Amino acid sequence: MLRFCAVKQSAETGPNLGASARVSFPLVPTLSNPHTKLRAAILAGVLLLIGVILVHAFHQPWAKSLIWASLGIGLVFGGKPAVDALLSFKFDIDVLMAVGALLAAYIGHPEEGALLLFLFVLSGSLEALAKERTQREVESLHKLLPTDALVLRNGEWVHADAGSLVAGDRIKVRPGERIPADALVASGETSLDQSAITGESMPRKVTVGDDLFAGTINTDDPIEATITRPVKESSLQKILDMVTAAQEKRQPVQRTIDRLSQPYSLSVMGLSIVVMLVWHLVFKVPLLGDENTKGAVYTAITLLIVASPCALIISTPTATLSAIARAARAGVLFKGGDCIERLARTGAVCLDKTGTLTFGRPRVYEIHPVAWSDGAELLAVAAAMEADSTHPIATAIRDAAAQRSIAPAHLESINHTVARGLEAQWNNRRVRVGSYTFVEELVPTCYRSRVREVLEKIQLRGHIAVVIAAEAPPQNEALGQCAVVIMADTVRPGANTLVASLHALNVQPVIMLTGDNHLTAARVAESLGLDAVHADLLPQDKIFRVTELKASLQARPGGNRGVAVVGDGVNDAPALALADVSLAMGTIGTAAAMDSADIVLLSESLATIPWALRLARAAKVTIRNNLIISLSAMTIMAVLTLVGSRIGHHIPLSVGVLAHEGGTVLVVLNSLWLLRFKGQGA
Repeated sequence: MLRFCAVKQSAETGPNLGASARVSFPLVPTLSNPHTKLRAAILAGVLLLIGVILVHAFHQPWAKSLIWASLGIGLVFGGKPAVDALLSFKFDIDVLMAVGALLAAYIGHPEEGALLLFLFVLSGSLEALAKERTQREVESLHKLLPTDALVLRNGEWVHADAGSLVAGDRIKVRPGERIPADALVASGETSLDQSAITGESMPRKVTVGDDLFAGTINTDDPIEATITRPVKESSLQKILDMVTAAQEKRQPVQRTIDRLSQPYSLSVMGLSIVVMLVWHLVFKVPLLGDENTKGAVYTAITLLIVASPCALIISTPTATLSAIARAARAGVLFKGGDCIERLARTGAVCLDKTGTLTFGRPRVYEIHPVAWSDGAELLAVAAAMEADSTHPIATAIRDAAAQRSIAPAHLESINHTVARGLEAQWNNRRVRVGSYTFVEELVPTCYRSRVREVLEKIQLRGHIAVVIAAEAPPQNEALGQCAVVIMADTVRPGANTLVASLHALNVQPVIMLTGDNHLTAARVAESLGLDAVHADLLPQDKIFRVTELKASLQARPGGNRGVAVVGDGVNDAPALALADVSLAMGTIGTAAAMDSADIVLLSESLATIPWALRLARAAKVTIRNNLIISLSAMTIMAVLTLVGSRIGHHIPLSVGVLAHEGGTVLVVLNSLWLLRFKGQGA
C-alpha cells in the first residue's frame, strides 16, 4: 500500500508532472490522483453499505449487484498498483491486498473483499493526501519566487521574466513586491518581511549595501538593488533543493523496512499458503467450508490480510516527511530523516560564541563623553571618518549615527594609519579616532588619566572601545575634545533563555567553545548562564573538547546520548564534522553554513534550537508509536486468527480488514499531527 515511491518522482519533476502526464496518458493520472481515489473510495463504501443493508436486512437478492459494483470500483483503483508491481516483477503489499480481495470474492464473500478494497483505497488516498499536504508545505516555498521583475534595461524600467535576471542587473522593488533574486540594496532603505522563510515575525531593516534575499517581501518604501545571483542560484533555491533532498533520504529504520518489505510480502503469501495446506491436510479442515464452518482458505485469506505490513511500512516516512515540512516552514532545514533521529537523542550542546551566540558584529551601546558634550556632533564626525571603511567597528559607528538620524560631518581630508586609526581635518582642526596610543597626542593632558581609567573598566567587562579626540583651537588649548565610544558584540535573540530551555529538555551541559579571549568569553557565558566556557581555542582544541564531552556522555547511565555542535558553518567546520549532529546558525544566503551542517537554522533567534530539538523528539515518539501500533495490530490479529480458527471462534474476515486498514489510517493521522506542532514559526 506504500505510495511514497512517488516522492522522488514529484521532487524531480515538480508540480507540473500531473498536467503533462494527462496529455499523453489521460487514464493513469486520474486513477492515481488522491482526490479521485478518495471520491471513488467513498462511492464504493456507500454502495457496499447500501448493498449489505438491502441484502441482509431486507433480503433483496438484486442488491448483491451493489456489493459487486463496490468490489469492482475497489479493483479498478486498488488493482492498478498491484498490476504495476507485477509488471515490474515485484511482489508487494498492493499485490497482497488485491489477491486477498479476489480470493474472498471467489470463496463467496464478495462483501469482505469489497470492504477490504474500500478501506484499502480509502487509506491509500488518505496517505497520498498526507504526502501531498507535506509536499505543499515545501512547494509553498516555490510560490515565494516571483516570476516578474522591474529591471533597468537600456535606461528604461521594463518588466522582465525573473528567470532572465543576471548578476549586475539593476532592479526596482516597490512596496508589497517580493525580491525576485538575491541582490544588494543600491539605493533607498526599507523593511523586509522574511517570515515565510525564517519563521520570524519581525521585519528586517535594510539600507544601502545590505543583502536582499529572493522571496522576501518589501513592506515599506521602494528601493533599487543590484542582482548578485540569478534565480536558479538564489538562497531560496538552495533551500528548496535541500528540503527536496531531505525528503528523499531515509532513516535507518526505514531503509531496513524498505529492504525487507518485498521478502516479507512473499513470506506472508507463503505462510498463508502453508496455513491453508496444514489446516486442510493435517487438521482436516475443508478448503472452502460454509457459513458455520469456515474453511482453510478463509483462514488463510484472513491471515494474509492481517499480517500485511501496510501500516508498518508507512510508519516512518509519514512522520519524517511531516517533521521535515513543519521544520522548513519555521526556518529549520533538516538534511534528512537521520538528522531528526540524531538530534532527538542530543544530551549536550557545544556553541561557538562569535556568529552563533552573538551576531559577530559590534554595536555601539554607550558613548562616554570625557570632554565632548555634544554626542550628536561626536557621532557625525566619527561616522564621516569611518564612511569608507569596511571594518566592523566602522560599521558599528555608522549604524549608530544612522539610527539617531545623524548626518556625517563635512571633513577636509582623511588619512588611514594601518592597525591604529584614522585622522582627518575638521573645521581646521585635526581629529583622530582609533586606539588610545594613536589618539593620545590630541587628548588634552588633563583628561588622559580619565580616558585610560574608562578604557581599563571597559576592558575588564570584555567590551570594545575606540577613542575619538579633536585638537584644541590654537587660541585656547583647554578646549580640546575627547570621548570614548563603547561597543559590544550583541547576543542573538533567544540567547538569554537558551540554557534554561535546553536544561528543561534534559540537555546538559551547555558549553561555549570559542577562539575569543577568555575575558570576553567569560562575560558572555556568565550573562547567559552557560554551564562551562572554554576560550582561546584553536580548531584542534575544539575537536579535543567535543571528543572529551562525547566520551563523558557515553560513560553516563543509558549512554546513547549525542553531542550537538552549533556553529557558523565556516570556522567551526572540524567540530561540526565531529559532532553527532551539527547545526549551523546560518542566515539566508550563507552558503557555507548550508553546506557544512546537518541542520541549518535560518532564524536569527537561538530559540529555534530547543524548538527544533522538541520537534525532533516529537517525531521520534510519533515514529515509535506508529511502529508499536502497526506491529501490535499485525501480531495480535495474526495470533487471534490462527488460534481462533483452531478453537472454533473464527475471526471474521471483515474484522481482520477493519483492524488492518484501521491501523494504517491511525498511523497516517498520528503522523499528520506533526504538521501542527506548536511553537516557532507561523
